[in-house]
Order: sequence, then structure tokens, then C-alpha cells
Amino acid sequence: MSSALEQVTADGPRDRRPEDPGAAAAPDGAGGRPERAARRARRARRALRVLGDLGLVLAVWVAGLVLVGVELDPELGPRTRGDAVLALDVLLGGPATLALLARRRRPVAVAAGLTALSVLSTVAGAAAVVALFSVAVRRRWPVVAAVAAGTVAAAVAQALLWPDPVVPLWAVALLTPLLVLPVVAWGTNARTRHQLVASLREQAERERREHALRVERARDAERARIAREMHDVLAHRLSLVSMHAGALEVAAGEGREDLARAAGVVRAGTHEALEDLRGVLGVLRAGDVAPAGRAQPVLADLPALVAEARAGGTRVELRTDLPDGAVPPALQGRTAYRAVQEGLTNARKHAPGHGVVVTVAGAPGGELVVEVVDAQDGPAPADPAGAPPGSGLGLVGLAERLDLAGGRLEHGPHAGGHRLAARMPWPARA
Repeated sequence: MSSALEQVTADGPRDRRPEDPGAAAAPDGAGGRPERAARRARRARRALRVLGDLGLVLAVWVAGLVLVGVELDPELGPRTRGDAVLALDVLLGGPATLALLARRRRPVAVAAGLTALSVLSTVAGAAAVVALFSVAVRRRWPVVAAVAAGTVAAAVAQALLWPDPVVPLWAVALLTPLLVLPVVAWGTNARTRHQLVASLREQAERERREHALRVERARDAERARIAREMHDVLAHRLSLVSMHAGALEVAAGEGREDLARAAGVVRAGTHEALEDLRGVLGVLRAGDVAPAGRAQPVLADLPALVAEARAGGTRVELRTDLPDGAVPPALQGRTAYRAVQEGLTNARKHAPGHGVVVTVAGAPGGELVVEVVDAQDGPAPADPAGAPPGSGLGLVGLAERLDLAGGRLEHGPHAGGHRLAARMPWPARA
């Protein structure tokens, strides 16, 4: 009986996942060989389970016959049942043990039927113990307790029908629960282990899905960050190239000096655009670490940015109102630089000829405020080459940058031109 119960522990809990009906229909191809191997493994497991069940049925039937043989041994005491009852016991025992094959699908029904038969058949009683174990593995405690009580009641009923002169009724009523409780405890423990394994598997699967989702979100965020970098870095340079390429068309017949200056700006702007593109690709390959020689811009680089815009023909006035020696953190400084760069790029693309005023103000513990205002202070010259094309995503990317820095973006018409303002917190010194 011990080996029979050990075999049942491998059955697992009742709530098994069904075989995937679409697995067998998977087409052969790149994954065909692993799928065929998986199907063969499933067939092998089913075959082993059937063989195990047949072995269990045979073992229980033999154990029941041994119990009947013990009752026939005259040296162990007088017989309590006649030959006809013993023959009926053996005849009922065969179908009773075969019912164990259905214990996984209908454990309670099988256990109830075997418990009822155990009143007349000792062989069925042995099978009822195995069925009780299956109920303990697959059902909750109230159902298990009811089936266990039925098993004890059947044993007491058999003792009432055929009293044993050696073992009194009170001993049967006392010893049967002591035999049933270990079986119930063993099955309950097996059920708990199976539930724990299933819970761990589900938790691992959930963590795998969550990890895949986090990775996908990180990839999306990285793509968005790279897109912002490409717009912020390249749009500024290429707008210069586009404007001066148009100036070359107009200056072609006006003198070699203007032509040479415009060509120099185009060459320098193209060179800078290529360098910045290498920097963006370096970010793509190595994360946030900037390539050597192309450090991320900060607020201290604003004068160079303004000088570059002036060299391109834009009238720019830079006004700063910052405490002496105060330097904002790298995130705020880089965001402020990108805000000024976006404002100058938009002014050059959409308001050529307008004067631009850049204002930077703030203090630690307050806000860092950057304003870029362009206003038409004279007749706007015609753009011979037309306005450079724009993606319309620069302000969207800048708003995302400011959101990451805890700030906000304001932009709109202002005094015949346009105003762009970026506000973000400036942490106080530690």
C-alpha cells in the first residue's frame, strides 16, 4: 500500500492545465523539430502515466487479496465471514480497483463508491484508502473530511455486520481514524506542495511578462529620447545649412566675398551636423555616455550657441540674470540649452529677419526660467530658398524634456512674433 500511495503523489492536483489543442497543428519549419520533440515527450508522459495507473490497480488488488487471505488463515483466529461473502468480496474487489483509473477526473465519486463497497469487500476497502488519498490531493479540507468520515463509518459498519472476536468494535472505531489521518495528512501535504509549485510557476511567468513589458517600455523611451536628441541636435545645424544654401543661390552673382562667406557657413554647418550625428549614434550604441570630445551641452555653452546664430545672420541678444557663481544642475542646464536651441531654430525657420531676445534668469531654490522671444523690428527679408521643412515635433520633444526635469513649457504668439518660455525647478545647494 505504501508503494501504491507513493505512485499517486506523482499525479499532481486536479486543476491541471489542458494540453494545448493547437500545439499538434503547428506547421513544420524552423520550429518544427522542437515541436515534434515536445509532442513525443507528451506521448511518453501519457504512456508512463497509464502504465503507472495499471501498476497501482494491480498492487491494490494484490493487497486486498492478501487481506482476504489473512482472514482465511485459521492460525490468526476464527473466521468472521462465510465462503460466499468472501467470494463476493473478491468478485467486487476487481471492478473496485479498476475504478481507481477514474480517480483523477472524479475523485469524490470514486471515493464515495469505493467507501460504500468497502462495507462488503475488504479489497474495495484497500482501494478506498487510495481514493481517499486522491481526494486529499485534489479537493479542499471540508470535502476531504467528509470522505474520511465516510471511510471510518464504513469500517465500523463492516465490524457491526461481522463482529471480530479478537478485535472488539471499540478498537475498530478507535484505530480506523488513526489509520485514516496519516493518509489524509499525506495527501494534504502533497496538495500543498503542488499548489506551491504552481504558484511559483505562475509568479515566474508573471515576472517574465512584466520584465518583457519593462524592457519594451525602456526601448520605447530610448527611441523617443534618441528622436529628441536627433531633432534638437540636427535641426539647429541643418536649418543653418538650408538658410545659407539659399543665400548662395542669391549671392551667386553679387560678388565672391559674400559667396565665400556663405559657402564657409554651409561647410562648417555640415561638418557640425555630421559630428552631432556621430554623437547621437554614440548615444544609441552606448546609452547616456557621450562620445569623447562631444560632451552634452550645458547652460555655460549658451554664449557659443548665440554666437553661432549671429554668425548665421540672426540678430540675437542674450540677457542673463543669474547669481554670481551659480551653476544649475546638469539636467536643468542641458534642458535650458535645448530650449534656447529650439527657440533659435524656430525663429530662423519661421521668422527670418526678426530680432531674437534670449533671457535666462533664476536662482538656486527657485526656478530657472528661459525665454526666447522674436519680434519683427523691421521689414522681414524674403527667403529666397523658402522655409526649411520642419517635423513639428520639436516643441513636443522639448515639452517631454521639461516634464522629465519637473518643469513646463509655454509658447505662443507675442508682439507680432513668437514667445517660447521654459520653466523648471532649480534645487537649492545641499
